Amino acid sequence: MPAIPVRLPARSQTYQIKVGSGVLRTLGEELRASVGPEARRAVLITNTTVFELYGRRAIQSLRRAGFAVNYWLMRDGERQKSFRSLQRAVEFLSESGLQRNDAVVALGGGVVGDLAGFAAAIYLRGISFVQVPTTLLAQIDASVGGKTGINLPAGKNLVGAFHQPQQVVIDVDTLRTLPRRELTSGFCEMVKQGAVGSRKLFDQTVRLLSSIDFSLWPPGIKSQTEVCATQLSAAIAAHCRFKASIVVGDEREDVARTDARSRRILNFGHTTAHALEKVTNYRRFRHGEAVGYGMLVAAEISKSLGMLPSRELELMRKAVTLCGPLPRADDLSTAQIIDAMTVDKKAVQGKLNWVLLERIGRPRIVDANQIETRILRAALAAALRRQSL
Repeated sequence: MPAIPVRLPARSQTYQIKVGSGVLRTLGEELRASVGPEARRAVLITNTTVFELYGRRAIQSLRRAGFAVNYWLMRDGERQKSFRSLQRAVEFLSESGLQRNDAVVALGGGVVGDLAGFAAAIYLRGISFVQVPTTLLAQIDASVGGKTGINLPAGKNLVGAFHQPQQVVIDVDTLRTLPRRELTSGFCEMVKQGAVGSRKLFDQTVRLLSSIDFSLWPPGIKSQTEVCATQLSAAIAAHCRFKASIVVGDEREDVARTDARSRRILNFGHTTAHALEKVTNYRRFRHGEAVGYGMLVAAEISKSLGMLPSRELELMRKAVTLCGPLPRADDLSTAQIIDAMTVDKKAVQGKLNWVLLERIGRPRIVDANQIETRILRAALAAALRRQSL
């Protein structure tokens, strides 16, 4: 089982990311090792869909490790990242009798992890929590790094806290029950991290996407299942290792940093993605699908500014295509998208910054003032018409 350490020197804290097949059965042991023998209670936060698939298995594992377990089921979807849901979650922690040495377990995708982590961050001024991500996107990105939060009508993730998990437990078997679109969403995030991480990580991701016929997912033959699990475990571990390396060096996303190892590079594709999600009221796109379009927009801008060679732009287009079809986006108002970008939480001193590419594996943070409106409009038009369901 690959175990990736995340060492945070500023906090004198280290936690482990465990990746493997069937590791959900060890959840109780992992939590007990993380929080110690004094912890008595654990609250499982998940949604109905995930609970029906994996909730009872998680509860059994926690109880075997000596935890008294309560669970709270939140509704599914990005719109549930709200103050109302947060209040309900925190009230449930209180009603369950959680104390400072107890823990919250987030079982689900990024929405569950963001809300449960934020509730753990503010209840009793912060209690332990463990991330058990069940979607590919959450496994490689949302569960690693300690960002938690909710949305406002003005934009996504505008309220939140940095609250690091005690442990991340990734069971790749949960991917077998994912809808095809959720896989596409996660693959787009994989491409994003490869594009800003290194050519080696990017090429590993493209090889994975090229080698598996995801139209036949989940794999039915045992040998094929084992091959998929092995490939996915290796790829997920590689992406977690990259994400952890960035987080360790820039845990709180220092706004003064613009170097290629700044945590801000992980926002590649997100300027457009958050705007797409907002103008469609979080109903049309999975987050990773929006990031897929966002990467293409950023790559088009990079090419127009003379930074990214044409062959590298084609590689980005091919990689996004391998992730799967994306929801239609060419019917959206370019003016509304650009307007939504102006309230992105990544703005600093009233200025928006873009993460662009000099080449695959070499990101550059660029002031939005360097991008003419005509270039932005052309990039949006070119990228948003490329793929659709």
